[in-house]
Amino acid sequence: MTPKLLSGLIGYVFGCFLTAVPVARHYAGKPVSEVGNTGNPGMANIMDALGLKPGLIVLAGDLGKCILAMLLSWLLFRESGWIVTLYAGLGCTLGHDFPVWRGFRGGKGVATSCAAIVLYSPLWGLLSCIVGMLIVFATKYLCIAGPVIPLLFAGIMLALGQNEAAILGGVMALLALLCHGPSILGIRKGTTKQTDVLGAIFKKKR
Repeated sequence: MTPKLLSGLIGYVFGCFLTAVPVARHYAGKPVSEVGNTGNPGMANIMDALGLKPGLIVLAGDLGKCILAMLLSWLLFRESGWIVTLYAGLGCTLGHDFPVWRGFRGGKGVATSCAAIVLYSPLWGLLSCIVGMLIVFATKYLCIAGPVIPLLFAGIMLALGQNEAAILGGVMALLALLCHGPSILGIRKGTTKQTDVLGAIFKKKR
């Protein structure tokens, strides 16, 4: 098995740990699937249902597991180049979205995708995240961030001639589109609710 595939596998194993599961159990005393309106094991649902602190813990855990997976892949396979870290980041997103121990029903991978592209390319990854979040702030549709951020990153990588990174970013965008597809379609139908992200963050929670 090649270093790139092994990096992806390492990322998948790390990604299967869903921080929201123990957080929901600790703060709500019940499974994450019974928390909030969606039961989604991600930061947005936990923060909306349980408050700012639990949401930030979930965010930190989801970012941390991706960073650890990418750094471990780099330490093991650095001779294959920095690209192995992006394979680990993609694997982590796959694990987060489709954890085997939960019947392949997981989160939506926004935090892991963002961590992956920022750690791989801090400047362009961060720029992609900022532009994506500005679009979310303007539209108030959280579901847009998932596919838009890695798609922007993929476009930048393609323009810079980093074709392999562009492909991996494109795969992340496709995964996000798969996870957020129903919500995105719901925008046109009027069934997807808008969320004041900044207001939700600064709103006093119980």
